[in-house]
Amino acid sequence: MSSGAPAPGTGIPVRTLPNLRDLGGYATAAGSRVKHGQLYRSVLLGRLSDDDVGKVRELGLKTVFDFRTAAEFEASPDRDVGARMINLDVLADRTGEGPASLLAKMNDPEAVKAALTDGRGAELMRTAYRELIDLPSARQAYGTFFDDLASGDPFPALFHCTTGKDRTGWAAAVTLLFLGVDEEDVYRDYLLTNEQLLPALKPILTHIEEAGIEFDLLRPVIGVDRSYLETAIDLMKEQYGSIDGYMSEGLGLGDEVLEVLRDRLIEA
Repeated sequence: MSSGAPAPGTGIPVRTLPNLRDLGGYATAAGSRVKHGQLYRSVLLGRLSDDDVGKVRELGLKTVFDFRTAAEFEASPDRDVGARMINLDVLADRTGEGPASLLAKMNDPEAVKAALTDGRGAELMRTAYRELIDLPSARQAYGTFFDDLASGDPFPALFHCTTGKDRTGWAAAVTLLFLGVDEEDVYRDYLLTNEQLLPALKPILTHIEEAGIEFDLLRPVIGVDRSYLETAIDLMKEQYGSIDGYMSEGLGLGDEVLEVLRDRLIEA
């Protein structure tokens, strides 16, 4: 690791943008490291305070990728941080109800309880992670994301969804796996969301508990679990054999694009 660089996965302290961190610093199988200051992940930018807009602008972002649905964007548009904004609706082809739509029903505690009891919350999440592999809109969105990172001058770039944990978590995991980061390090980075996001949700969770919905019931859908990411990685390997197969066959990325991605995101 370069002198003075933060440890991989270190959170960047911006109060109204929890779960903000740099993907850089992780060791690769080839003996190098993922570059710092190139690619960031976070929650949505719609709740940034005026002061925190200035802090995010200090990152010098050139591109922001938003993985949310049109309805999510309309409910809370990203604030302008001086970057080109690209919307890539990962879930455009979803037909059933997912975690995000369930969380929108917090004003109906009994419906939430019915949907999440007896382990149904965790299974709902695992289904959502299978959709990240299976949905045509997901493959198109992630394919466009990586193609854009290999084109023009997009860096530094930031990507996010609403809570920055599932659609964003998969994008981060795919990036790190593709760059040759050890799978256990990828899981470690993924699970940091529980440390960096959940404390920021405490005021919301307190309100929800006052409405009669216990935190332990909500935990499967507001946090992350190793089994969720395992579900997606296992399905990706089952369908495409490897991360390289997923990138080329699943996302339709050519060899030249993949080579450029490695050159741009791995330290020389």
